[in-house]
Amino acid sequence: MSPEIFFIGDVVRMKKPHPCGGNTWEIMRVGMDFRLRCLTCDRVVLIPRVKFEKGLKEIIKRGAEAGNQV
Repeated sequence: MSPEIFFIGDVVRMKKPHPCGGNTWEIMRVGMDFRLRCLTCDRVVLIPRVKFEKGLKEIIKRGAEAGNQV
């Protein structure tokens, strides 16, 4: 099984909601840690890749950089 590739600007839905009630996030940084911005309250959080991948429910929209990949 190959690892999922994520891009800056992707909009994702997580399994658990943020305390504000929103569960949609924009990816702002990709690497060993992910920086995510809640699209409901604009709070920015930094979480480890493993926790992000376990909590990911679906990718709603791909970022602009996704089209540049071969």
